[in-house]
Amino acid sequence: MIPINIEFQSEHDLYISYMPFLKEGGLFIRTAEPYELGSEVELNVLLPDSLEPSIIKGEVCWVTPTGAQNGTPAGIGVSFIYDPDKIRHQIEQAIARQLSSSDPTLTM
Repeated sequence: MIPINIEFQSEHDLYISYMPFLKEGGLFIRTAEPYELGSEVELNVLLPDSLEPSIIKGEVCWVTPTGAQNGTPAGIGVSFIYDPDKIRHQIEQAIARQLSSSDPTLTM
């Protein structure tokens, strides 16, 4: 399993990376590293205002390569598989006001 550390500095950064349309939730991670679809990863996620990271097991569900059209940054979409700390719930509480926003995100 591939470890990935990710720290969100603000609720806005979290909002543009969160993928609520996935069944168990997910995050877009900016990276130029090559990943294969279906690769299992272990996310060490530090949310804004958190003191310690939470660990989520996930699976790469999409890849945006370097040089993608529309200026979209390179990265991977990771769907949550095992979320023992209920990060999805914590994320949705933190960005609740923004979830119905029409502001663009890094996801769909």
